[in-house]
Amino acid sequence: MDTFPKLLREKALRWGASKVAIREKDYGLWHDVTWEAYWEQVKAFGLGLKVLGLNRGDHVSVIGNNEPEWVYAELAVQALGGVVVGIYQDSTPPEVQYGVAKSDSVFVIAEDQEQVDKLLEIQEEIPQVKQVVYWDPKGMRHYEDELLIGFEAVQALGRDFERSHPKVFDREVDVGVADDVAVILPTSGTTSAPKLAMLSFGNMLQVAENLLVKVDPMVPTDKFVSALPLAWVGEQMMAVSGAMHIGFTVHFPEEATTVQENIREIAPQVMFSPPRVWEDLVSTIQVKMEDSSRLKKWVYQMWMRKVDGGSGERALFSWVGDWMLFRTLRDRIGLSQIRNAYTGGAALGPDVFRFFHAMGVNLKQIYGQTEISGISVIHRSGDVKFETVGHPIPETEVRISPEGEILSRSPSVFRGYYQDPEATEKALKNGWLHSGDAGYMDADGHLVVIDRMSDVMQLLDGETFSPQSIENQLKFSPYIKEAVVFGQERPYVAAFINIDFENVGKWAENRQIAYTSYTDLSQKPEVYALIQEGVAQVNEGLPEGARIVRFVNLHKELDADDQELTRTRKVRRGFVEKKYGDLVEALYGEVEEVLVEAQVRYRDGREVLVETGVRVERVGE
Repeated sequence: MDTFPKLLREKALRWGASKVAIREKDYGLWHDVTWEAYWEQVKAFGLGLKVLGLNRGDHVSVIGNNEPEWVYAELAVQALGGVVVGIYQDSTPPEVQYGVAKSDSVFVIAEDQEQVDKLLEIQEEIPQVKQVVYWDPKGMRHYEDELLIGFEAVQALGRDFERSHPKVFDREVDVGVADDVAVILPTSGTTSAPKLAMLSFGNMLQVAENLLVKVDPMVPTDKFVSALPLAWVGEQMMAVSGAMHIGFTVHFPEEATTVQENIREIAPQVMFSPPRVWEDLVSTIQVKMEDSSRLKKWVYQMWMRKVDGGSGERALFSWVGDWMLFRTLRDRIGLSQIRNAYTGGAALGPDVFRFFHAMGVNLKQIYGQTEISGISVIHRSGDVKFETVGHPIPETEVRISPEGEILSRSPSVFRGYYQDPEATEKALKNGWLHSGDAGYMDADGHLVVIDRMSDVMQLLDGETFSPQSIENQLKFSPYIKEAVVFGQERPYVAAFINIDFENVGKWAENRQIAYTSYTDLSQKPEVYALIQEGVAQVNEGLPEGARIVRFVNLHKELDADDQELTRTRKVRRGFVEKKYGDLVEALYGEVEEVLVEAQVRYRDGREVLVETGVRVERVGE
């Protein structure tokens, strides 16, 4: 079977109503969708789109949270020979316009009123769109725009059409082949506007085979929780191509705010999350340990000190720690049955890896890009080196260019960027994908990723350093949410710090330190002292020339809506440095405080614009 729709049909015929393909939590209850029902949902929607005028080769944008309708729409479009364009659900109207217009989408499938409102706002800028289909009708009773039609209404059109054309959908599915473009997904866009990467069925199914069959086998009885945006290649790899290839059950959480609770209920065998999720879990565990019993604190502290000891000592403390604390802890965070846990999309700090492995979680780094269907390199079980990303997966070659750039080649390399031959030619040379990342192979054949080629920095004295490595070490602190390091052609290294509002807030309340907002809390002298301790601790493990000399607690959280982060939550370093130029200059001058404007949100939801002083701190003073 060489396409997703063919695989769906095959599993519907094999398992029918006897096996669950999808489970969704709604109103507190899990609802099952069998493989047979999955196929019927897709068929009805696909035929409805055909009635509305979808043609083979057309592009269809999909925007919304992770719900069954997202994948029904995707498979239906692909069954008719269309191409799905993923758009992040938290995109602003201009970002939605960019994705829909640049991809030449003629239909848009949207979740709800929020997404429909964005599309109506930009309606004049996307005249090629024939129809916007929404799947959640709540709040849309009085919407009368002819552009809009409900998901169920489209399915009703499809069912009516099938009665007089019973074989059409199967014939459409049969036409599809592995080389057909299945999806167009946005790249992260850390340095410029996202490019639109075209991936074929063959690209994505080959990754599923090489990862989930040859490296870390999954089986049809496995459970997976789909919580990350389906516009991200990593989630597509698991929730769509992996599920179609293997046949495991995909679970959709009730709300974004209930993901962790739902993961605990399901206890999946496999979990794939970006670094931010793992970093947040570490922070949560570290903070909660402060409120635990003396005995548990003692076990935790002994475990932290002894986990890097000799093998016998490590085994003893791992057993004691597991029996007294960590088995229960794994259950509380939903990892009691985890077999393989993955992180990808960005580098994860070695300290976070060490933490989870000591806790008994088989966490592995995945390395890849959207342009190679999400993965080219991974750690193998039993061979996880915290400073590396592992070995290439089967059928993938990796080499380092003379300039130190990571190059890769495999059957999963993309078909190019949509409407951007110049960028395609730059990324693909002689069959090799140029990643833009700097790295090297260690003595054991593990790939070590240093940083983006463009981000590796050099101080005035010529010393080079990786800002990403320093940032990852800083974020191991439960009180630091994000960090941005500077130093290119500067006399020393400096940093912006985003405090973790929840954890620092709890720390402040325990010490009866009053505050009103993020801005207020971040500038408290006591909080600066707290963050300075974390910075000083990181400095102890850095070469002298790469140590942080000055830092500021940024007065606001970096936000994708403010273009400071990508939609995959990577820092757009160049944009941040330019936007906060006065603060950057203050880090390298004699200024001790800079006045900035800040949007302050009080606890009752009221927002006001205030002028606040952001303090510049020298480490050690």
